[in-house]
Amino acid sequence: MRRTFRFVRNVIFVLLLFALLFAYAMFQGGFTSWFLFYGFLPIFLYLIGFAFYPISKWKVERKSLKHVVATGDQITVTIQIRRRFPFPIYYCVMEEVFPDTLNRVDTRHTKYQYLEHPNKLYKGRQIKKLIFPWFKRKIDITYNLGQLPRGNHVLPAVRVRTGDIFGLIKKEHVYPATTELMVYPIERPVHLVEKMNSYEQGSISSFAMHLKNTNVASGVREYKPGDKFSWIDWKQTAKKSNVMTKEFEQEKSTDTLIILDSCYYDGMNLLAYEATVEMSISLMDTIRKQASQVGFLSIGADTVLFPVKHDPMKMEWIRKHLTQIQPGTTKPFASKLKEEMTKITSSIYVVIVTTHLDEQLIETLQHVRLRDKKAMIIFIQAEKRITALEHQLIQRLRNDGVGVCVLTEKELVMDPVEVITW
Repeated sequence: MRRTFRFVRNVIFVLLLFALLFAYAMFQGGFTSWFLFYGFLPIFLYLIGFAFYPISKWKVERKSLKHVVATGDQITVTIQIRRRFPFPIYYCVMEEVFPDTLNRVDTRHTKYQYLEHPNKLYKGRQIKKLIFPWFKRKIDITYNLGQLPRGNHVLPAVRVRTGDIFGLIKKEHVYPATTELMVYPIERPVHLVEKMNSYEQGSISSFAMHLKNTNVASGVREYKPGDKFSWIDWKQTAKKSNVMTKEFEQEKSTDTLIILDSCYYDGMNLLAYEATVEMSISLMDTIRKQASQVGFLSIGADTVLFPVKHDPMKMEWIRKHLTQIQPGTTKPFASKLKEEMTKITSSIYVVIVTTHLDEQLIETLQHVRLRDKKAMIIFIQAEKRITALEHQLIQRLRNDGVGVCVLTEKELVMDPVEVITW
């Protein structure tokens, strides 16, 4: 309706202008008046042709070489405009229509300098390109889209504005051009100050940094570059006339369950929540590379569990899950956590990644520890946003033997991130 009204208005305006000049020439007479009329006649014909020229029939497509990237990455996008009849057009303004999910920039670890003021990262994206088509039938417009935030983004359409050279008639059309863009959370390097291990023979817990237990030798082998001097077995070396080193039993890593608090809280720091998502996937990747079995549990509007077992596709499914996850809840996190822990019967090391601490969570952790499950908390929040109550709760947890690693903007801007395990 609006488009039809604009079209009728433009045609009436041009016809009215033509009628005024014609009336002036008829009543005034003389060379000057008719010169003005015939001089305007080509312009009039062009304006009439432009008014009836259907830009809505243009074919507009969006092309991108990448549809799956990591947070903070940049992609190159090409808008292709194709038209059949090369009607002369002086200018066009191409404007990308962005979804609300892209109205935030992600500068990877440097974004956490704004952890106290996360609104500084919210910026309305705007891509406008001015082109001069004239008689071209094929028009390609390329631009870069960078600092992409986590999420599954859908670019819905492209808006094109154009007009005649005099600015008398203007046209606008929005072309549906759906493009999906999946932005995975980045896996940051994490430095674990201590590592959770347990011996094959018993249930004794160890936090050694290395997988080898250098106290229990299981055999000998030939020396290899990189072996420690203390590993050399001198008796076997003398017998075989070759340098022989001891082989050690491989420790069995503790099964670890990463739990992400994806519940929504009033006044929630959404940038801190983004940090919990990144830390969850980064911790999983780090622990997995150190030969440990690791599972993942997210508790929010939905509860999703990826069990502690070896599955080559598990990390890929977790990445997809963390790409789309957003905070939301129907019940308190502590209540849901208690329910989920009762379903897990085996002894397991629980790592909770959260932005919120309360009394109910402490009670739940006491219940978890009574069920022979060790637990620690990674608490992420801006330093000045940590309340006095949360400081007290952190101290209580540590006094009760629950490890609490607090990550603020000071730690998160570092690369790698240092996480103290307990």
